[in-house]
Amino acid sequence: MTLLVVAWLVYPLLRPKYAAGISSARLNTDIHRDQLKALEVDLARGVISQQDFEATRDELQLRLLDDTESYEAPPATDSRSFWSAKRTAILIALSTPLMALGIYMQLGAPSAIDPTLASKVDDQQIRQMIDTLADRLKANPDNPKGWAMLARSYKVIGRFDEAEQAFIKAGDLVNTEPDLLVDYADLLAVKADNTIEGKPLDLVKKALSINPTHPMGLMMSGVAAYRRSDFKLAIVQWEKLLAVLEPGSTDAQQIQANIDEARAKAGLPNTSVAANETGKLPPVPAGAAAGMTPEMINQMVDRLATRLKDNPNDFAGWAKLARAYKVQGRTAEAEQAYAKTGTLLTTDPDLMTQYADLIATRTQGDFKGKPQELINKALSVNPKHPVALMMAGQAAYRAGDYARAITHWETVLTVLPPNSPDSAQVKAEIADAKTKLGSKLGSLAKP
Repeated sequence: MTLLVVAWLVYPLLRPKYAAGISSARLNTDIHRDQLKALEVDLARGVISQQDFEATRDELQLRLLDDTESYEAPPATDSRSFWSAKRTAILIALSTPLMALGIYMQLGAPSAIDPTLASKVDDQQIRQMIDTLADRLKANPDNPKGWAMLARSYKVIGRFDEAEQAFIKAGDLVNTEPDLLVDYADLLAVKADNTIEGKPLDLVKKALSINPTHPMGLMMSGVAAYRRSDFKLAIVQWEKLLAVLEPGSTDAQQIQANIDEARAKAGLPNTSVAANETGKLPPVPAGAAAGMTPEMINQMVDRLATRLKDNPNDFAGWAKLARAYKVQGRTAEAEQAYAKTGTLLTTDPDLMTQYADLIATRTQGDFKGKPQELINKALSVNPKHPVALMMAGQAAYRAGDYARAITHWETVLTVLPPNSPDSAQVKAEIADAKTKLGSKLGSLAKP
């Protein structure tokens, strides 16, 4: 923009100079020339005699001489002046960018141009905000949610003793939320060299009494039982956990290996859970859609819908129909088909997240209500399901719970390839959420 302004200012000074108007002397000369040519034409055609031609020509020349003598040329511009047009143009070309840069450095914000820098929050600044929030809560201690947020913040930055005190001051709120109970139990276990027995286990049991299928609660309960050689209880807890994990997933395979090991130590037969494969949809054959026209695909979808009316318990068929409707943009029919997938909505996290995404899309990205329920259910089946974690993070972000959003997205990073584009995008989301969290902590800390 600065260069365009400079060009606009300099061009009039450097462009070639032309006469501002029409010279009267030149005009008279042109008229004389035209009249003389006309006179010569008349002589050649015999319209006038040679004597008349010479007399008229002499008269025209005398008139021209008289007209040109009366013209006075305008005074020439003094070329000895220092500030010539060229020097003025050079001065403008140099001074304008320097002035623009100086004004921008005084009034502008160069760092705002870089979105990455703008999204970063200095760790020290976050720590200062956490300390400011702590001071605020000391002055106004009747804020359980504030204490819970402070406890989680302390835990993230490794200030475990202060995190424990903040959990205590959160009071009854901790006793009503399984996530907080398990977070508190995990903190105490870390402080006790990863020992779950005692108060951490009591907190886990309380969390499971509120939510018997809480994944982390079941995992910690099973680990505690295994460590004290109560292998049968460990098997029971881990089999409950296995029932809510995605069949065939990495987590499910690890828990099954733990169960097999516990069975071996308990002297029980090693039985694999074949039912883990139930509910899984058959893979789509590669190239199945090759050469298919939109009309042919629509006919196939309609035939599937007709067949399902006669076979309403074909849950896998309803799931396939729901996905087809969703791809076609028939969202209302897709939602109805998802609702008819029966038990698959309790075992297939992929299906749950697709259903949640459809409903959220129809409500302009609102995750409240049914979408949130489906996301939570998907995470209970597979706590590390990438899509469910991303959607849970977005739901928390939209609700202003930036700490929870960061937790979900950081978990996503553990299951994504480190240098993948998806991983880079999630890191950017985390950076943005940390910025918002810092601003929120700062506003809470204000008197």
